[in-house]
Amino acid sequence: MTKPAERSAARLAAVQALYQMDISGKTVIDALAEFEAFWIGREVEGIEFKPSDNNFFRDILSGVVKNQRDIDVRIDNALATDWPLKRIEAVLRAILRAGGYELMFRKDVPARVVITEYVDVTHGFYGDDEPGLVNAVLDKVAREVRPGELEKAAGQGGR
Repeated sequence: MTKPAERSAARLAAVQALYQMDISGKTVIDALAEFEAFWIGREVEGIEFKPSDNNFFRDILSGVVKNQRDIDVRIDNALATDWPLKRIEAVLRAILRAGGYELMFRKDVPARVVITEYVDVTHGFYGDDEPGLVNAVLDKVAREVRPGELEKAAGQGGR
Protein backbone atom coordinates (compact mmCIF):
# COMPACT_ATOMS: atom_id res chain seq x y z
CA MET A 1 0.00 0.00 0.00
CA THR A 2 1.34 3.40 -0.93
CA LYS A 3 1.38 6.53 1.16
CA PRO A 4 -1.09 9.31 0.34
CA ALA A 5 1.88 11.65 -0.28
CA GLU A 6 3.15 9.32 -3.00
CA ARG A 7 -0.25 9.37 -4.70
CA SER A 8 -0.34 13.17 -4.44
CA ALA A 9 3.11 13.32 -6.06
CA ALA A 10 1.92 10.93 -8.79
CA ARG A 11 -1.03 13.21 -9.53
CA LEU A 12 1.23 16.25 -9.79
CA ALA A 13 3.68 14.38 -12.05
CA ALA A 14 0.81 13.18 -14.25
CA VAL A 15 -0.48 16.74 -14.65
CA GLN A 16 3.01 17.95 -15.55
CA ALA A 17 3.49 15.11 -18.05
CA LEU A 18 0.06 15.71 -19.62
CA TYR A 19 0.90 19.38 -19.97
CA GLN A 20 4.23 18.56 -21.57
CA MET A 21 2.57 16.12 -23.97
CA ASP A 22 -0.04 18.74 -24.87
CA ILE A 23 2.45 21.47 -25.74
CA SER A 24 5.27 19.37 -27.20
CA GLY A 25 3.42 16.55 -28.94
CA LYS A 26 5.34 13.86 -27.02
CA THR A 27 3.83 10.41 -26.86
CA VAL A 28 2.69 8.79 -23.65
CA ILE A 29 5.64 6.36 -23.85
CA ASP A 30 8.12 9.25 -24.15
CA ALA A 31 6.50 11.16 -21.28
CA LEU A 32 6.45 8.11 -19.00
CA ALA A 33 10.09 7.33 -19.72
CA GLU A 34 11.24 10.92 -19.23
CA PHE A 35 9.38 11.54 -15.99
CA GLU A 36 10.37 8.25 -14.42
CA ALA A 37 14.03 8.60 -15.47
CA PHE A 38 14.67 12.29 -14.90
CA TRP A 39 11.98 13.92 -12.72
CA ILE A 40 10.15 11.76 -10.19
CA GLY A 41 12.06 11.47 -6.92
CA ARG A 42 14.89 13.74 -8.05
CA GLU A 43 16.07 17.30 -7.57
CA VAL A 44 16.19 19.28 -10.81
CA GLU A 45 17.55 22.83 -10.89
CA GLY A 46 16.95 23.25 -7.17
CA ILE A 47 13.39 21.92 -7.29
CA GLU A 48 12.67 18.67 -5.46
CA PHE A 49 10.30 16.27 -7.19
CA LYS A 50 8.94 13.99 -4.51
CA PRO A 51 8.92 10.19 -4.83
CA SER A 52 5.62 9.00 -6.23
CA ASP A 53 3.54 5.90 -6.68
CA ASN A 54 4.83 5.15 -10.18
CA ASN A 55 2.09 2.63 -10.94
CA PHE A 56 -0.54 5.23 -10.11
CA PHE A 57 1.33 7.83 -12.20
CA ARG A 58 1.40 5.43 -15.17
CA ASP A 59 -2.28 4.61 -14.74
CA ILE A 60 -3.38 8.24 -14.70
CA LEU A 61 -1.22 9.24 -17.65
CA SER A 62 -2.07 6.27 -19.88
CA GLY A 63 -5.71 6.32 -18.73
CA VAL A 64 -6.16 9.96 -19.73
CA VAL A 65 -4.61 9.31 -23.14
CA LYS A 66 -6.67 6.15 -23.73
CA ASN A 67 -9.96 7.75 -22.61
CA GLN A 68 -9.34 11.38 -23.56
CA ARG A 69 -12.32 11.67 -25.89
CA ASP A 70 -14.81 10.53 -23.22
CA ILE A 71 -13.10 12.62 -20.53
CA ASP A 72 -13.13 15.73 -22.72
CA VAL A 73 -16.85 15.35 -23.46
CA ARG A 74 -17.64 15.14 -19.72
CA ILE A 75 -15.48 18.15 -18.91
CA ASP A 76 -16.89 20.16 -21.81
CA ASN A 77 -20.40 19.44 -20.51
CA ALA A 78 -19.38 20.68 -17.06
CA LEU A 79 -17.86 23.92 -18.37
CA ALA A 80 -19.76 27.03 -19.39
CA THR A 81 -21.23 26.75 -22.89
CA ASP A 82 -19.14 29.58 -24.26
CA TRP A 83 -15.91 28.30 -22.72
CA PRO A 84 -15.09 24.80 -24.06
CA LEU A 85 -12.13 22.74 -22.86
CA LYS A 86 -10.08 23.61 -25.96
CA ARG A 87 -10.08 27.27 -24.81
CA ILE A 88 -8.80 26.39 -21.33
CA GLU A 89 -5.09 27.01 -20.66
CA ALA A 90 -2.92 23.87 -21.05
CA VAL A 91 -2.01 23.29 -17.36
CA LEU A 92 -5.62 23.72 -16.29
CA ARG A 93 -6.72 21.38 -19.09
CA ALA A 94 -4.23 18.75 -17.84
CA ILE A 95 -5.56 19.08 -14.27
CA LEU A 96 -9.18 18.70 -15.39
CA ARG A 97 -8.38 15.71 -17.60
CA ALA A 98 -6.46 13.90 -14.84
CA GLY A 99 -9.21 14.60 -12.31
CA GLY A 100 -11.87 13.58 -14.82
CA TYR A 101 -10.05 10.32 -15.48
CA GLU A 102 -9.93 9.42 -11.80
CA LEU A 103 -13.59 10.28 -11.27
CA MET A 104 -14.71 8.32 -14.32
CA PHE A 105 -12.41 5.31 -14.23
CA ARG A 106 -10.89 4.97 -10.74
CA LYS A 107 -13.95 4.24 -8.63
CA ASP A 108 -11.62 2.88 -5.93
CA VAL A 109 -10.62 6.48 -5.12
CA PRO A 110 -13.36 8.45 -3.32
CA ALA A 111 -14.70 11.39 -5.32
CA ARG A 112 -14.03 13.83 -2.49
CA VAL A 113 -10.38 12.75 -2.40
CA VAL A 114 -10.04 13.22 -6.18
CA ILE A 115 -11.58 16.70 -6.08
CA THR A 116 -9.52 17.82 -3.09
CA GLU A 117 -6.28 16.50 -4.55
CA TYR A 118 -6.70 18.25 -7.90
CA VAL A 119 -7.81 21.50 -6.25
CA ASP A 120 -4.57 21.27 -4.23
CA VAL A 121 -2.57 20.69 -7.44
CA THR A 122 -4.29 23.73 -8.95
CA HIS A 123 -3.24 25.88 -5.98
CA GLY A 124 0.36 24.97 -6.84
CA PHE A 125 0.03 26.64 -10.23
CA TYR A 126 -2.62 29.34 -9.74
CA GLY A 127 -3.78 31.70 -7.05
CA ASP A 128 -6.94 33.27 -8.37
CA ASP A 129 -10.18 31.72 -9.61
CA GLU A 130 -8.73 28.54 -11.09
CA PRO A 131 -8.94 26.36 -7.93
CA GLY A 132 -12.65 27.23 -7.67
CA LEU A 133 -13.16 26.38 -11.32
CA VAL A 134 -11.47 22.99 -10.89
CA ASN A 135 -13.58 22.33 -7.79
CA ALA A 136 -16.82 23.22 -9.60
CA VAL A 137 -16.06 21.26 -12.78
CA LEU A 138 -14.87 18.11 -10.99
CA ASP A 139 -17.81 18.31 -8.57
CA LYS A 140 -20.21 18.40 -11.53
CA VAL A 141 -18.44 15.49 -13.24
CA ALA A 142 -18.49 13.51 -9.98
CA ARG A 143 -22.23 14.04 -9.57
CA GLU A 144 -22.80 12.75 -13.13
CA VAL A 145 -20.53 9.70 -13.07
CA ARG A 146 -20.96 8.76 -9.41
CA PRO A 147 -24.54 9.69 -8.54
CA GLY A 148 -25.18 9.95 -4.81
CA GLU A 149 -21.55 9.42 -3.71
CA LEU A 150 -20.88 13.02 -2.68
CA GLU A 151 -24.24 13.35 -0.92
CA LYS A 152 -23.77 10.04 0.88
CA ALA A 153 -20.26 11.00 2.05
CA ALA A 154 -21.49 14.41 3.25
CA GLY A 155 -24.34 12.78 5.17
CA GLN A 156 -21.84 10.52 6.93
CA GLY A 157 -19.76 13.51 7.97
CA GLY A 158 -16.62 11.99 6.45
CA ARG A 159 -14.38 12.43 3.48
